[in-house]
Amino acid sequence: MSTPNPSEITVAQLPEILKDDAAVKVGGVDIDGMLRGKLMAKSKFLSVAEKGFGFCSVVFGWDMHDQTYFKELKVSNAENGYRDIIAIPDLSSFRRIPWENDVPFFLVSFVDPDTNETLNTCPRSLLSRTVDKLKAQGMGAMAGAEFEFYQFRAPTSHDGPEANSSSTAQFLKDKPVHQLPSLTEGMFGYSLTRPVHNQEWYYSVFDTCSKFRCGIEGWHTESGPGVFEAALEFGEIKEMADRAALFKLTVKSIGSKFGITPCFMAKPRAGLPGNSGHMHVSLVDSAGKNLLWRGEEDLNAPWPDVRYLSDIGRHFLAGLIDGLPDVMPIFAPTINSYKRLVENYWAPVTVSWGLEHRAASIRVITPPTASPKATRFEVRVPGADTNSHLVLATILALGWRGVEKKMEIKLPPLGKGQDVGGAADKGERLAKSLKDGTATMMRPGSVAREALGDEFVEHFGGTREHEIKLWDEAVTDWEVKRYIETV
Repeated sequence: MSTPNPSEITVAQLPEILKDDAAVKVGGVDIDGMLRGKLMAKSKFLSVAEKGFGFCSVVFGWDMHDQTYFKELKVSNAENGYRDIIAIPDLSSFRRIPWENDVPFFLVSFVDPDTNETLNTCPRSLLSRTVDKLKAQGMGAMAGAEFEFYQFRAPTSHDGPEANSSSTAQFLKDKPVHQLPSLTEGMFGYSLTRPVHNQEWYYSVFDTCSKFRCGIEGWHTESGPGVFEAALEFGEIKEMADRAALFKLTVKSIGSKFGITPCFMAKPRAGLPGNSGHMHVSLVDSAGKNLLWRGEEDLNAPWPDVRYLSDIGRHFLAGLIDGLPDVMPIFAPTINSYKRLVENYWAPVTVSWGLEHRAASIRVITPPTASPKATRFEVRVPGADTNSHLVLATILALGWRGVEKKMEIKLPPLGKGQDVGGAADKGERLAKSLKDGTATMMRPGSVAREALGDEFVEHFGGTREHEIKLWDEAVTDWEVKRYIETV
């Protein structure tokens, strides 16, 4: 079954491309980065491929467990009847799902039916609008993504022999989390033997990602029980965001077939390292030339760390530094995210940057340690629990704001051997909780409002306030165990 070049597919070609298919699967990205979609009859899909179809807006009106937000948010609420929005298939996203008998698959973006413009809360659309600003100036952006995540063995379901993520959820209803077994034990990063313990699953993930066009560049164990890390193949920034979302879908789907539950929580286990979701970003011209590379060494650079970084690169970095504190809920979107962002766990906790500095929030990668074409920024604050479309849109929007304003870097680099949060770190401490981060992001005049728009910030901030409210009302095992007898 030949696959045409997706970027060249037209609506007129679809009947031929899908001639042997009976159905098509579609999916869109919600505010939490989850894919929401359905299976459609081929005839139905062909009839809506050009102008789109109605899709219940409630996917932007409820949380990751389908509980409607306590706060009525503009896009979808009881007053507007959780009306339909329009889902437009992106033909360039065409894939076939390898683990579902090669059923055709298309991603969608969401449109406001009243204005016929892209929905401000749609993650794919937010990123596209940001990319369009660069495109108008003859530029583009490239990106890469790295995800660390735990693997747990899914217990056998109470209802049958198949073990998958659903049976893990059932197990945790009446069993403590620490009883959930890890795929492997111990701390063994970059092991060449541990993957062989689960060889069929390990290679199935790698091979399936390649077939599903979310290919893995590097795939290895990380330090931690059952922890693996995947670096996805570098590419154009919108494609990279799509691949990141589809990578998570692939890993979860393949895991279920092997009785394995992948966990992208930022901090699944106390006392162990968390799961990062580092993002790499660079700017290019229309010919693909890296615009962050200076071309030659600047002997008069303000710091040696930027001597190979172009002026546009310095402005971009300044924009990241300036805006980072105001976008923390996007880089750390859950209550659990902030358990990872603590001192002494190789996680950045301040506004900090430095050349090849893996403890800083922003790692600058330039010659002489990298090739000119590989010059880029690695933003190390995001965890694996993030929405990659929102993270990449935010990085690009903050950096581009710095370019447009010709901002200057206001903070010295973190020196080698200097600890993040130590005496030599002059950067602001990032938010320590989702509540603090959300308040900072939503305040009048925040950088987030300027870079991402009031409508998006109001919606996303409202979803985080919902998460905070649920947490404030929760009673944890820790509390009960600590206080049940003693107070």
